[in-house]
Amino acid sequence: MALIAIGGIQHETNTFAPTKAGLEAFTTGGSRPPLTTGPDLFPRVKGKNLPIAGFVEQIEALDHHVTALTWGAAAPSDVVTEHAFEHIAGLILDGLKSAPPFDAVYLCLHGAMVTEHLQDGEGELLRRVRDYIGPDMPLVASLDLHCNTTPEMMAHADLMVAYRTYPHVDMADTGARTARLLDEMLRRGRKPAKAFQQIPFLIPLNWQCTMMQPAQGLYQRLAEMEQGDVMHASFTPGFPAADIHHCGPSVFTYGWTEEAARASCQRLADDVNGLEAAFAGTIFDPDSGVKEAMRLATTATRPIVIADTQDNPGAGGDSNTAGMLRALVENRAEKASLGLMVDPTAAEIAHRAGVGAEVNLTFGGHSGFDGDDPFEALYSVEALHDGRFDATGPFYKGAEFNLGPSACVKVGGTRVVLACNKVQLADQAMYRFVGIEPTEENILVNKSSVHFRADFAPIAEEILVCAAPGPMIADPANLPWQRLRAGIRLNPLGETWNGRS
Repeated sequence: MALIAIGGIQHETNTFAPTKAGLEAFTTGGSRPPLTTGPDLFPRVKGKNLPIAGFVEQIEALDHHVTALTWGAAAPSDVVTEHAFEHIAGLILDGLKSAPPFDAVYLCLHGAMVTEHLQDGEGELLRRVRDYIGPDMPLVASLDLHCNTTPEMMAHADLMVAYRTYPHVDMADTGARTARLLDEMLRRGRKPAKAFQQIPFLIPLNWQCTMMQPAQGLYQRLAEMEQGDVMHASFTPGFPAADIHHCGPSVFTYGWTEEAARASCQRLADDVNGLEAAFAGTIFDPDSGVKEAMRLATTATRPIVIADTQDNPGAGGDSNTAGMLRALVENRAEKASLGLMVDPTAAEIAHRAGVGAEVNLTFGGHSGFDGDDPFEALYSVEALHDGRFDATGPFYKGAEFNLGPSACVKVGGTRVVLACNKVQLADQAMYRFVGIEPTEENILVNKSSVHFRADFAPIAEEILVCAAPGPMIADPANLPWQRLRAGIRLNPLGETWNGRS
């Protein structure tokens, strides 16, 4: 029986995005529990699809105990402010210093956090924790699949375990897997050997999806590798919108012998590198995508779903660009719905006007990205809501949404889900709460890249990807890199980055 100190911080940083994450981004919570210190943490995360929830449930089932430090998460955005990082990191360290004697530390991390003063937020947090607990105590972490894993993270943690699904339906399962592996370490009384390799090309976010090849097959192989002296294997395709030295995919493995760790890591790296050409796909411009969706809808019996991938709030967008809305209206799409459009001013206008009113609204033009021009039109207000409802799909399992004053507004044949707080559109409930039945629409435009597939693939006739102007550039080769390490290819089989010109 051991006492495990648990805490962490989760943030996925798009350094090309328009909005930074201050402390308020963590204390607000959004679709996740707000920043919490101490025993209140456990009831706030219990039952949710979060690594920390899965870890606590599993480690207690293995007859260990936990003591809470501090944990918080914020929606993806530009860098975390120095103040926010130092405040939360300080709470975690203070918690360690005041905790009863403990035997190990578990941190629930993302792995792609950049701050105003640090390229590698997780590596620095792990270093500080390691410096406090010393070299011998086990320090383990769970990671997002989109982790930009760094050598520093590998050096300071004894074990790191990444998600194996994108959409991330296995977040709680990953926490539970981390708990079982920590239990094995504690029972054996020793730490595993580890091996790490970086992959020499960036992988576009849309083609990291584990519901299709080649990622699907690669993740199936991970579990097959974990036998004999191979304790654990992880593949992190990376978050390809972070202008840092170590942005990109990595593989890392752990074994009860040095040879097991080294050989399995090399085998996994060879598998990923051998599939480089397969990490690609077709991306439409807004007009072409809407026209294709309208063509498909003429014979479809289920909705055509479009990913508005470059305004994905799950990757740093603010869910407020108008490129896809403009394409729907100008192409006269019928029975189409788009969500979420985040605009507090427009939401206030709709609520003041009331159901049945007509209001002149202007969407877009706020992101600062070329091509995101304002789109003005006259809308009818069809429904109003306070923005509080529960998730029903597998990705947001257990989430309690608070989107602020929300509305359904309609222009032509297109409905827009209007809200005040940004959340990635990845749950059918995010249409239903304002009266839109997603299964009855011809076209659904989701501001998301991949996570929406968990709940929408089962109802979709076909899924298209569109790149309207926005902050989450779909092709990493089109980003204005400055700090990326030389020698990495900017997309599969693409141009090699030779450093800042």
